Amino acid sequence: MNRTRLLLTVLFLLTFVLTPAALLQAQNEEPPLAEIVNDEGGPAIVRGTMDYSNPLIALGVAQPLIVLEDQAGFVDRNKGFIFPKESQVLGQILGDFFDPPFEWTLSLPIEPQGTLRDVDNNGREDTGVMVFAIAYWTNIFGDPFLEQRDQSGGGWSTAFATTRAATDPSGKGEIIGGKLIVWAPDDQQGFPSGFGEDGKLFTEDDPIVRLPAGYTIVDLDTDPFTFDRSRYPEMVLIEPESLTLDDFSDLSYTEAFDAMIDLFRRKYSFTELKGIDWDAKAAEFRPRFEEAEANNDALAYRRALRDFIWSIPDGHLSGPFIQQDFVEATRGGIGIAIRDLDDGRTIVNFVTPDSPADRAGIQRGAEILTWNGQPIDDYVDSIVPFSSPFSTDHVRRLQQLRYATRVRIGEEVEITFKNPGDEEVQTVVLTGEAESESFRISSFNVGRTGAELPVEFRLLDNGLGYVKIYSFSDNELLTVQLWERMMQTLNRLRVPGLIIDMRQNGGGSGFLADQMAAYFFDEPLELGQTGYYDESLGDFYFDPDQVDRFYLPDESLRYRGPVAVITGPNCGSACEFFTYAMTQQDRADVVAHYPTAGLGGSQNLFLMPEFEYLQISIGRPVDMEGNIIIEGVGVPPTVRVPVTEETLFAEGDPLLETAIAVVTGAEELPYGAAPFEGSPIAQPARRAEEAPAEEAAPTPTEEAVEEPTPAATPEPTEEATPIPTEEAVEEPTPAATPEPTEEEAVGATVTIVSRGSRVIVRAQPSATGSIIGLVNDGETYTLLERSADGAWVKIDFGESGGWINADFAQINE
Repeated sequence: MNRTRLLLTVLFLLTFVLTPAALLQAQNEEPPLAEIVNDEGGPAIVRGTMDYSNPLIALGVAQPLIVLEDQAGFVDRNKGFIFPKESQVLGQILGDFFDPPFEWTLSLPIEPQGTLRDVDNNGREDTGVMVFAIAYWTNIFGDPFLEQRDQSGGGWSTAFATTRAATDPSGKGEIIGGKLIVWAPDDQQGFPSGFGEDGKLFTEDDPIVRLPAGYTIVDLDTDPFTFDRSRYPEMVLIEPESLTLDDFSDLSYTEAFDAMIDLFRRKYSFTELKGIDWDAKAAEFRPRFEEAEANNDALAYRRALRDFIWSIPDGHLSGPFIQQDFVEATRGGIGIAIRDLDDGRTIVNFVTPDSPADRAGIQRGAEILTWNGQPIDDYVDSIVPFSSPFSTDHVRRLQQLRYATRVRIGEEVEITFKNPGDEEVQTVVLTGEAESESFRISSFNVGRTGAELPVEFRLLDNGLGYVKIYSFSDNELLTVQLWERMMQTLNRLRVPGLIIDMRQNGGGSGFLADQMAAYFFDEPLELGQTGYYDESLGDFYFDPDQVDRFYLPDESLRYRGPVAVITGPNCGSACEFFTYAMTQQDRADVVAHYPTAGLGGSQNLFLMPEFEYLQISIGRPVDMEGNIIIEGVGVPPTVRVPVTEETLFAEGDPLLETAIAVVTGAEELPYGAAPFEGSPIAQPARRAEEAPAEEAAPTPTEEAVEEPTPAATPEPTEEATPIPTEEAVEEPTPAATPEPTEEEAVGATVTIVSRGSRVIVRAQPSATGSIIGLVNDGETYTLLERSADGAWVKIDFGESGGWINADFAQINE
């Protein structure tokens, strides 16, 4: 036994000692030539097809591209690799991208401009080869080629490419199959002929063969790899399993329910956060699916499916829309809309003329006390809106208020109320009739026509910029072009501040939202991560190499003026991530009545019987400390405007007026608005000795395009936005508007002295003059005029000059 052990030990040591020598000998030997099939001189034109089953793939796409993609990023395992523009060869889509499958073709260049990589592991520095895949991309930013932002920060394609990548998040995007296109400058370059024992490509244990000069197609799905030199090869852009639509539509109602429950058990992002018991839900709802299946009752099945989805507190989800139920429940009313006030009362904020409520004497502003003998608060809480489900209580309550006043036609309802200014409590019995005006006026989307551009920008009469972002899911290329046109205008005209209205934005691409926010920053900030369920781990996985961050646009497109974001409960999903991004470094203030909708999860679709497309939250967003963000809470305002009779019935737009006051640095905010408790704006403001006092905010002479009816339910709020990083310096308000004097002598100049802050430029020599721009500390301008009292000086700013407070002007005669 001891002798045997000794022999084994000696053999082990010999092996250990001889292995390096054997390796050295192997390195000195030339690898064998690759065995070529279809040797027609190498590919010249590649033809192929692409298909996708998931409709979300086409969301927002405007300029789909088929691209020859440099794979040096994968060879190096560098997820920050940007394949250079000169290497990008664009193919042609021969069919309709939006009606898959479609064909495509790509002509390979005679001499490609990719990145050479030595992949033969022989210990010598060789010229190397260029490794390519063909992939689908969408162009969003800049010219038709793909820049860093288009490439989502870099790396290599893991979806809709000629290669197949590992689908589990922990797989790190490893290429495990499909086809590569390899170009060799001569016939002396080595390339792997298999994955080796570790199952990974481009690692030290790969077996190596020599390639002929020129292009070769490498099929990674055979062992060993197949090397094909066909002149006109055909290839497929592979839809990864992770993006393939989960299709349960061919199953029975009960089988589809079981498959859906299993999908939610495994992949739903917020099971623990929301305390959901999927076994309990299966026990509650499965009998309804069984009954619908036994009776072959499609309507009963759809109602069961709707009610199941409604039971999940996630506003991203939506059940089947059963029109007959909706119409029956909402077409009748008594002619009122109601709202909760901050003081706890529920009042009428709209009365339809000549409606049952109007004829009964119920006035706008009336307090509703009971509904069919039930306290109004309890009655509203019992309502299940057709806009269910919800992630947050405040959105649920607002929708319950909207649906609470719907009364079926012919149905009687007893209401106890008290009109404004009247101490008498009245009770009336009203009968529902066909009436929809009060229902429409309380919609979150009141005033929208459907014809809006994704970004609509204009200048207010007071000189501030105002932009409304309606969507991050519209034409992405157009969205960015409109956004950059606005940035150019803001900088060219030196617009002193910007208000971003997000009250009617349902979301879309979170990546696009983050990158649009990046135009207000000078640092590539890290924003957080998103985790996804990993089948191999049985848990959610957060890839440490995948961090959501800003990819900065060109410096000329960045805006550095003060910003306020107006939000509300109809700001959801990507809209909330934009707002969250704007809160970084206290870049902007968020003005709102309520937090945003609280929709945080990344979405995917699945298909149920009766052609019902449903959504499931599959991505779990966290901040850089690992805390779940947005879902279930939304983004709170930094400046909250209270919900009172004054704000509900104001003739103007209280949120816009407050945002103007915030951007211009008013000492007092209108409508009782105040910093929201615990928000960044609640921190101590700069003292007078640090910068001159700001003047009171001008009253807007032009309102943002909002629904004029004061009774309308306010739009959802955006997430909290911090204080601007750079404040404009306002001038003290003079007692009277001074008259200008005659023009100054030629040659006099003005240097701005403001201790690092910026100074507002106005069209008239008055603290109430229209704002036309900002000037920076230390800048010098030509002196044009002085006011009669010497309190204002006019400088050569813009086309006609502008006035600044003389306290910040150093006159150089």
